[in-house]
Amino acid sequence: MEAITSFISTVNSIVWGVPMLVMILGVGLFLSIGLKLMPILKLGRGFKLLWSGRQVDDDSEKGDVSPFNALMTSLSATIGTGNIAGVATAIFIGGPGALFWMWCTALVGMATKFSEAVLAVKFRETDANGNHVGGPMYYIKNGLGSKWAWLGTAFAIFGSIAGFGIGNTVQANSVADAMSSNFDIPSWVTGVVLMVLVGAVLMGGIKRIAEVAGKLVPLMTVFYITAGLAVLVVYAADVPAAFMLIVESAFNPVAAQGGFAGAAVWAAIRFGVARGVFSNEAGLGSAPIAHAAAQTNNPVKQGLVAMLGTFIDTLIVCSITGLAIVVTGSWTSGENGAALTSFAFSHALPMGNYIVAIALAVFAFTTILGWSFYSEKCIQYLFGDKAIKPFRLIFTLVVPIGAVSSLEFIWLLADTLNAMMAIPNLIALVLLSPVVFALTREYFIKQRALKAQS
Repeated sequence: MEAITSFISTVNSIVWGVPMLVMILGVGLFLSIGLKLMPILKLGRGFKLLWSGRQVDDDSEKGDVSPFNALMTSLSATIGTGNIAGVATAIFIGGPGALFWMWCTALVGMATKFSEAVLAVKFRETDANGNHVGGPMYYIKNGLGSKWAWLGTAFAIFGSIAGFGIGNTVQANSVADAMSSNFDIPSWVTGVVLMVLVGAVLMGGIKRIAEVAGKLVPLMTVFYITAGLAVLVVYAADVPAAFMLIVESAFNPVAAQGGFAGAAVWAAIRFGVARGVFSNEAGLGSAPIAHAAAQTNNPVKQGLVAMLGTFIDTLIVCSITGLAIVVTGSWTSGENGAALTSFAFSHALPMGNYIVAIALAVFAFTTILGWSFYSEKCIQYLFGDKAIKPFRLIFTLVVPIGAVSSLEFIWLLADTLNAMMAIPNLIALVLLSPVVFALTREYFIKQRALKAQS
């Protein structure tokens, strides 16, 4: 077992090393330039389409869930432990400057997420049950042709296994830990309750997952953001200095102070980018699986909605966590992970640690739901429709195992497979970028023509 762990650790250091980070940022930058910074410039339009896409009354629009619920399903998987524990870990290792590099990752990641969703809708298929299926494996197969099909299969293999780690056992363990340390609830009780809740939702398929996500995700996101803003209001006088510290630390080494061991600029860049990608999943290829089910006939419209996922996840939710940690001075406390975020919130709010624990529990629960759908579609791609029900049953039964297990090895394996999912996806995004650019140009030319006529 030690030899296997050592081997996977070596692979992990490679796949999350400089080449991968350069690849993720490089592809995002390439797409941003190719799109002429459209995702940033058209952010307002994206929010308008999101609002109007809460319900689709036009029967000619093909798909299974509303554009709004497709984004909420995607956000259910991305807003999770990465936003609470991941940001804290990045700051603990890389210093406040890590938050700056998370922002940079998000700005180019919006173009990546936009492109993923455009391709997902453009090259999606309809399965035997009449449901719309898509994602990297489909846009690789249908967009690049049969000679590239092996790359889509590789993505599906990585995605199906990674879901059991990063999207199931790791999340269940986080919930169990939060419930045990804050409310003294035994881990096995949390595991059983989670299993029942997850099973009840999963058996209803994408429509039920989207319904639950469409209600829970906005509610919990607003709850967490409100609590975070309350922390910033209490420390309002320190906010300008916190921003200065974040920017300065992004380009200068941070000296050891208090419980903080000190950090080089490289640590800020590496962990800021890595945790940013881990949190918003831009480039990993997971989100387009959800967006492929959206009720829309226009890939670009769903792309404009999809890019909001990165904006909301990193530039809003992660920023709230990071700023709360920096303004309260908690980043020098020596705490790490979710405990660091709890420490920061409890500094300013009487029940801050409970707020973080509840948010973590709900976010982790919705992450399990979102990732169950991603893994299911990967399994379906590999083994066909007959594998869906057995997969849902196994995925549900694994939840309590994660809640009571020690997960160092599983976390390492899942983190490695997560990065390996990105490789086939990033290759496909570059090769299919002319399709994205052409569809985007065509869409905005039509929009300008319609505006001129009205």
